[in-house]
Amino acid sequence: MHQVTFIQGGGIGHDQEASVRRLLAAAGVEINWQVFPAGWEATSQALPVVPPEAIRSIRETGVALKTKLLPPPAGSIAGGPPANANVLFRKSLGIFAVVRPIHNLPGLPSRFQDVNFTLVREVTEDLYATSEHEIVPGVVQSFKIVTEAACLRFFRFAFKLAVKQGRKSVHCIHKANILKLADGLALDCFRAVAADFPQITPKDMIVDNACMQLVSKPKQFEMLATGNLYGDLLSDLGAGLSGGISSTAGIMHAEGLRVYEAIFGATREAVRTDRANPLPLILPALEMLKDLGEHAVAGRILESIGRVLTERKVLTANLGGTATTSAFTEALIRSLP
Repeated sequence: MHQVTFIQGGGIGHDQEASVRRLLAAAGVEINWQVFPAGWEATSQALPVVPPEAIRSIRETGVALKTKLLPPPAGSIAGGPPANANVLFRKSLGIFAVVRPIHNLPGLPSRFQDVNFTLVREVTEDLYATSEHEIVPGVVQSFKIVTEAACLRFFRFAFKLAVKQGRKSVHCIHKANILKLADGLALDCFRAVAADFPQITPKDMIVDNACMQLVSKPKQFEMLATGNLYGDLLSDLGAGLSGGISSTAGIMHAEGLRVYEAIFGATREAVRTDRANPLPLILPALEMLKDLGEHAVAGRILESIGRVLTERKVLTANLGGTATTSAFTEALIRSLP
């Protein structure tokens, strides 16, 4: 039996969690779930935004599945707006890279077909280090932090992942033509690490050109490795190419642990109970199963998803139908090979 920590962020995350549990149980996977709240789900229970018990559980199991951490409503916490819960979560675990697999799903409408690349994002520094201050009223300074140590660790991780996935090339996405020191350092580190992986072709591209190339010729890319800000933007751009929130997942990496997360969540005000699309959590759950060695089960569930999406008889609202989360989940279970 697999030991997995589940992090519940609130809102539609509850419907997504119930769907994933039913589907994985029906597919024959035995998991001992250790469930903890975080984000708004935690603060609504008078707990810290990222409870220490949740972090301790993830460190013990080494693997977690996570819904989107919803922020507390404005004005619900004294002392001004809280820090971003998802950023706090990553920092608490020492997460240094987030992987986004971008690929098509059978039956899911998308801008392009046969898209299949991986985006790898460094998440410890850059502008998201959130080092900023007001110099004088009306003038704010934000620092873009780039270090050799973080870049070398990140690019080595990206190249090792490329080898594992059988990729033949890795693109470093940067703005070194303007940010000659910060992005220049990152590019130098990329090239230094690439020399240790002669089987992988290193390529680099300026970020604005990468955006244009992604929306015109996405099949030229196998893996993109980039910094925090560019990676945040390109992750969602990539999802838009292959079918939106229903076609991708987030996989967070730290030393000795992985967290698989939904890239989409919403409040009950935005999406009513039992009306959520569960695919944003099902897909990271499938990535988790594959890394746990459950390749056959993950393949069966993916085949079931393709059947239901292609038949288009039972779909939730944002997939073009009227079905409830429960009905969509039941359709997936019935379609399991």
